[in-house]
Amino acid sequence: MKVAVLAYDGVFDSGIAAILDILQAANSLREEHPSPPPPWQICTVGFRPQIRTGAGHLINTTPAAEARGADLLLIPAHAEKRPQALVEVVTGQETAAARDLVAGLREDGIPVGSACTGTFLLAQAAVLDGRQATTSWWLAPLFRRRYPLVELDETRMVTASDGVTTAGAAFGHIDLALAVVAATSPDLADLVARYLVIDRRPSQSAYTITSALAQSDPTTAAFERWVRTRLSEPFALGDAARDLGISQRTLQRALRRTLGTSPVHFVQDLRVEQATHLLRTTSEPLEVIARKVGYEHPNTLRVLLRERNGTTVAMLRKP
Repeated sequence: MKVAVLAYDGVFDSGIAAILDILQAANSLREEHPSPPPPWQICTVGFRPQIRTGAGHLINTTPAAEARGADLLLIPAHAEKRPQALVEVVTGQETAAARDLVAGLREDGIPVGSACTGTFLLAQAAVLDGRQATTSWWLAPLFRRRYPLVELDETRMVTASDGVTTAGAAFGHIDLALAVVAATSPDLADLVARYLVIDRRPSQSAYTITSALAQSDPTTAAFERWVRTRLSEPFALGDAARDLGISQRTLQRALRRTLGTSPVHFVQDLRVEQATHLLRTTSEPLEVIARKVGYEHPNTLRVLLRERNGTTVAMLRKP
């Protein structure tokens, strides 16, 4: 498989390095596999012979036109993390050629992939419309507002939807590259992960700071504050809406628009977040912690910890 990796001015250094290193590692470890897959032919393409990364390093590239003959194009993230500045980057002239390249390759049926802020570039090129995608969890509210036609699930680490693969926050580039290897040989991807000591992370949920997401919308932020002061109490949507001076429908719409979730799901997230903190920092019994976050039965909390964070009480209490 020929993989073209796009290098462009301002590219995230660790992102492009992770992709190249993991694919090269897969090539180096192929012969240790009993049935080695074909090697990956990797080329770093760009719109100029030399580009400057976000950290100021220079990368030599081959012409971007070579991507037309590739089996896959990977676009590392841009180093810009500030929301408004990121929007200016992905909509501006400096990334116009990259957007055109992505759109053209998808028209030709060539798969593409990106991670972190790079998913904004894919969305701006309109190749994610109607598809499932993920991105950096803390940029999800912005992404959801700008690209309502994309089925965003920021809890996922990697998604693949109709020829377009996206991965989560900054070091999701590692997961993206491993997914490329796994598409050809899952066993080889596991071998690469073992040699490079990479933990497999199917979800971003365990890393999400719920309150940070809520701050992007005044109604959602007010609801988050309301819930946090009542975590041990039974939740009633009507009470929350009344105290906030809005209708239940308005509250539901705000949560769906900002976080892509329901009020009940959001309350569960806050309870799991607080319970996780208490399990890590105190020796209180699970039964006590469960009651502190609104659950009469500890098993309810056990199930939510496993579903939302992929973790268990024993894992959280490891010294």
